[in-house]
Order: sequence, then structure tokens, then C-alpha cells
Amino acid sequence: MSKIQLVGRTHDFKGKTLWEIVGNLKNFGVGRVVVRQMFQRYPEPSYMRITKVEALPVPAEGDRKVKVWVEKTFRGRTLEKLVEIHSTSYKTDYLLIPKNKEAEVCRPFKLPEPKILPQTIEFPPLLREFIKKETGQENPLLTMSIESSREKTYRVAKDGETPTIQVSMSLGQPASPNLYKHMFADSPK
Repeated sequence: MSKIQLVGRTHDFKGKTLWEIVGNLKNFGVGRVVVRQMFQRYPEPSYMRITKVEALPVPAEGDRKVKVWVEKTFRGRTLEKLVEIHSTSYKTDYLLIPKNKEAEVCRPFKLPEPKILPQTIEFPPLLREFIKKETGQENPLLTMSIESSREKTYRVAKDGETPTIQVSMSLGQPASPNLYKHMFADSPK
């Protein structure tokens, strides 16, 4: 008897494709709530309410895809604009929420306050030494700049505002100090 050996990538998806879900629903599921099983790992609610569905031609090969526009709530934050799901609609990771459980999944969630970062931080030690040598400044500071994201969990402090997070360039306390106990011991002379 021959031994079967599986070859290829595996995944941890649990569910159906979006095409399988909307294709079996009245009005293609407009108004219904679906979730991606992958996003259920977060404590905040993550779900999508279907607003519009558009079928695509059957591909010659590969999985069937569908264009779906949804009101997306990710980690408790509802996005302002509709999101088009097209390129990930083939993944077998979508679950339809029964109507009697929608209120439980779409529960209101109090968003935490954004973390406030300082306007300036120290340069890393080696770069600080180069800048000192080049410019003569004793303690040069780097102006903090953060790209805006749709999650908006961090922001830079405004003038006169106190940051809630302090950033330093030190190595800090190691997670396992016993790994370093012999590192700074006096070497034999």
C-alpha cells in the first residue's frame, strides 16, 4: 500500500468563500452580516455588513470571485467609506452570522483613547554621536512623525499637551537577565 504525502501550503481558514455565502442568500445577502474567521482573534468586534453585490464572470481556471461592498467594522472601529472586497473573496474564511446573533456580534464597543506620543525623541546612540560631531549640538532630538492610519490608535502630542507614552532609546531591562550575567563579569587578568 502506498503512503500519501500532501504537498503544498496549508491554511487555517474555517468557513466558506464569499461567493458561496452570497449566492445562497435572498437578494445576495444585502443587509446581512459576515465575519472573517481570521479577525475573530481580536477582543474588539470585527464584522462586515453587505451593502452591494456584483457577480463576476466565471474564470477559466481558479476560484470564483465576487465583488462585494461592505460597511466594515474592524477592531471596534467602523470605517467611514464602503470597502470593496474583491481580491480576497475567494478565501474560505467567511462566516455568515445568523439574524438572531447579529446584535451580539455587532455590539457597541467603547473605543480606547488614542495613545499620545511625544513631539521629539532622542536619536539612537551611535547616530547621536555622529550628529554631535557634525553639528556641535549637545543633545540633538528627532521630530516625531507618524503616518496616519485608519485605526488611529496613536498620535503625536500637540503643543502644551502631555504625552501618555514615553519613548527612550535605551535597551531597558532584558526579559531574561540570567542570559547576560556573565557578560559584564570582570575578565581574568
